[in-house]
Amino acid sequence: MATKKIIKILFIADIVGKPGRRTVKQILPDLREEEGIDFVVANGENMTSGHGMTKGCMDELLEVGVDFFTSGNHIWKKPEFFTELEKKETPVVRPANYPEDSPGVGYKIVKTKFGKLLIVNLLGREGINSNVESPFKTIDEILEKTKGKYDLSLVDFHAEVTSEKVAFGLYLDGRVNVVVGTHTHVPTADARILKKGTAYISDAGMTGPIESVLGVRADIIIELFTTGIPQKFYHETEGPCVFNSVIVELEKKGKIIQIRRIDKEI
Repeated sequence: MATKKIIKILFIADIVGKPGRRTVKQILPDLREEEGIDFVVANGENMTSGHGMTKGCMDELLEVGVDFFTSGNHIWKKPEFFTELEKKETPVVRPANYPEDSPGVGYKIVKTKFGKLLIVNLLGREGINSNVESPFKTIDEILEKTKGKYDLSLVDFHAEVTSEKVAFGLYLDGRVNVVVGTHTHVPTADARILKKGTAYISDAGMTGPIESVLGVRADIIIELFTTGIPQKFYHETEGPCVFNSVIVELEKKGKIIQIRRIDKEI
């Protein structure tokens, strides 16, 4: 009897600026081979100069093994990328609960060697100043609209408040295969399989400079907190970087075998 095929999906936490891209380029090719990873999703909303995406930066990481990008509220920081978001072939989604006439789409069904993968991006409403619809209502609409059209599903919930993330994960338990939290840039230790079988983590973390404040040069943020005076953020810091990620192993029919963190430093 043939061995049952195990699918491995890697999710790379929020990539911050040039240091984050450099880290992905150094780590991902070997990691993908060592782990036998089948598909790589990365949150790229901060990967160009710490805010937004550009086609050049996107292509740079596609070349080293990233297959698809999710994003968040910072995806709008580079207006020149809006035309790319509108292209059907662009492997990027923006949060689905923005107004429908916003550039791009909030979910895509991607053809892979293991079947069709539904990738959804949603933005939380607690603590984030954005004009978005309820993520709970929006995901219900997406799942109803795409019913029977995909084999596996992954949701990036880009949210500030942990309670909203946990509630959202439990809301989707048994309805999607994977829920990964992003946005805070601080990795959480709660990677687990929920009661009804969904792989979940509150926040995957960050890929970028360690000696920083969430990817921003530390002295700038310290100045902000000590003086109260607004500062211009600068992300191109020197020094060691961290690669935060999670890997989900599952069967072709969607049963989760495990979800585990993979964290590296360079």
